[in-house]
Amino acid sequence: MNAILNVIWLVLCGFWMFLGYMAAGLLLCITIIGIPFGVAAFRIGVYALWPFGRTVVDSPGAGGGSLIGNVLWVILAGWWLALGHICTGIALCVTIIGIPLGIANFKLIPVSLMPFGKEIVPSDRPLVGH
Repeated sequence: MNAILNVIWLVLCGFWMFLGYMAAGLLLCITIIGIPFGVAAFRIGVYALWPFGRTVVDSPGAGGGSLIGNVLWVILAGWWLALGHICTGIALCVTIIGIPLGIANFKLIPVSLMPFGKEIVPSDRPLVGH
């Protein structure tokens, strides 16, 4: 079922969200200081390309650096990437078939706003230590 949902997701919105994350990543990688932000955008972009069967969990050991990174991320890129997920999610929820995809878009909003201190893992992976 995950494969079917991922293919439908890819065609309807995943590819476009992926391109948005890649564009943000490239812009953020222009400066040396922005490279960690660009890497975060690339990581989430790949997740946004094929999200079913994977989930986002808190990263053990994430400290104050991730808080500062998340604040800067929201200012630099997070707000408009989250806005893209909101708009796409609403558009997908208009049809019955698109509702699961719209919900998946809404689930991507927290990681699009605050990617630092998060890990993307397979959904069936046991959460050891969490």
